[in-house]
Amino acid sequence: MHALLLVATLATTTVAGGFHWLAFITDFQSVPPEVSALTFAANGLWYSLTILAILGAHELGHYLACRYYGIDASLPFFLPIPFPLTGTAGAFIRIRQPITTKPALFDIGVAGPLAGFAVAVPALMLGLHLSRVVEVPPDFSGVSLGEPLLFRAAAWLIWGPVPDHMSINLHPVAFAAWFGLLATALNLFPIGQFDGGHIAYAALGKRSYAVTIATVIGAVGLSAYSSSWIVWTLLAIGLLFTFGWRHPQTWDEQVPLDARRRWLAFAALLILIVCFTPAPIEPLDLVQPR
Repeated sequence: MHALLLVATLATTTVAGGFHWLAFITDFQSVPPEVSALTFAANGLWYSLTILAILGAHELGHYLACRYYGIDASLPFFLPIPFPLTGTAGAFIRIRQPITTKPALFDIGVAGPLAGFAVAVPALMLGLHLSRVVEVPPDFSGVSLGEPLLFRAAAWLIWGPVPDHMSINLHPVAFAAWFGLLATALNLFPIGQFDGGHIAYAALGKRSYAVTIATVIGAVGLSAYSSSWIVWTLLAIGLLFTFGWRHPQTWDEQVPLDARRRWLAFAALLILIVCFTPAPIEPLDLVQPR
């Protein structure tokens, strides 16, 4: 099953990557060139292999941490979807037994985002280096991607200030890195069974429940600000109703984390901040109505 899902996700992300490559080589023009199926698929691997590396590193971080603590966990399940923007809904592992201590819970929760982030950052730098700055046509219509703080900093470092009438035409590797940063941020939200929920409970104990409530309220507010948050917010709330609003207890709930893990929790918060964007995907139409 793991292999079949991986192959299926490789196929769907390669198709998505092929469309990203066509968009890249047309430089915001509306009519892409005709290419062979082999060329389309081969260049789709730029995106496909990058996003699978980021998602795979994330889940393997969780898996190896589980193995370290002797906790039974599955290999990663990749989720293919025929959605031309991403080609995948991400990946997950199944943890088959309770995690009874806060240090183990924290290490397993934080290992995934740290591993995925460690792959996404060099992919972002490479992808932006392969990208190019071009003029945006006055009649362009498509989507606008929200830029996390890390993305903006990397783009400025490589390209400097971009004039108003110009834009960075993202190479497929850069788009995969952008998606990887967004996925990292989503996983680090301190809600329920998300990675951020595990980290928050390990760091704060019972006080993490108040953080969960505040985060859900914030997610609802984000949905009002940008419709791209609606599906994710509904999914998060649905998971809370399914698995409970309070995190499952560990036997050492009252024992504080050690200093090293508290610093790692702060690092995870910083990663959430630099990977977050309030409006991830928005429609963009520069055509002026008559």
